[in-house]
Amino acid sequence: MIQAVVYDSSITGRFAIRKVEAPKATLLEALVQVEAFSLNQGEVRDASDYGDGYRPGWDFAGIVIEPATSGIGPKKGTRVFGLLTGGAWAEQIAVPVPSMTEIPEGISVTQAATLPVAGLSALYTLRKGGLLIGKRLLITGSSGGVGLMLHQLASLSGAWTVGTARSQEKAGWVQDAGADQVIVGEFPPIGAKVSGPYDLIIDSVGGDTLTALVPMLKPGATLVSMGYSASSTAHFDIHAFTGAGGRTLYGFFLGEELGRQNGPADLALLGQLVVEQKLKPHLSIEAPWTDLNEVAHRLLNREFAGKVVLRIGTE
Repeated sequence: MIQAVVYDSSITGRFAIRKVEAPKATLLEALVQVEAFSLNQGEVRDASDYGDGYRPGWDFAGIVIEPATSGIGPKKGTRVFGLLTGGAWAEQIAVPVPSMTEIPEGISVTQAATLPVAGLSALYTLRKGGLLIGKRLLITGSSGGVGLMLHQLASLSGAWTVGTARSQEKAGWVQDAGADQVIVGEFPPIGAKVSGPYDLIIDSVGGDTLTALVPMLKPGATLVSMGYSASSTAHFDIHAFTGAGGRTLYGFFLGEELGRQNGPADLALLGQLVVEQKLKPHLSIEAPWTDLNEVAHRLLNREFAGKVVLRIGTE
């Protein structure tokens, strides 16, 4: 038996650490001893949709304790990081070899745990804009884990970016991440429109924010909708969307993107950027996993900037 996080609607906070059956790896899976995992708003918010007994968790970082019996993938004792579609918040997990890669020297397990969902989401949404040198980008939700990585990667790509933040303190973090301009306060203020139109807009807020973003696109530009922290419903004027011609509204879902991308290679790329200090994950809090309910509550209330990581076995 091992310990794992299980959703339980009958308790305060909804997440419980309970004894469960130890995982058994298939031919193409390795067993990983998890040392740390990061939290993402989507997995915390949507856990209730799956009901009692659900095992949540996407990001993980740890050590291979039993390599895949097929002989492929990382060997025993290798530090690895990656992501699952669920169940990563556990002492041990069975991981498909294509869902993880080795943690490079010079990166801590905590840093590695911040990268899979947030880093790949940032990388893949930016790729929707093609060659970014000299292009003008607008990124909402800039102070979140994905947002701060988006600004860093966009800056590396030669783009000119506008970010958003709810406070001056968070604006400072967005600026440090490479934003050329930061709009502070409730969105959308006049500043966003004045700085446009944009070649690429990446939105994680949804609702009225997405509605306001549509007219800010250049002809032929793309608006990537990757989340809805404010509302999952948006209404917009079709003419405002089609009037300039060639605009694209792209619905982004990381699970689907991974089917068309090289996940291990892209995770390795993100890790190398951290080694070279070109990408610096912003860690807002590191805590033992026994603090999960408190930390998850604060995450949903948007109290953190950047990433939140929980350590297994840390008291």
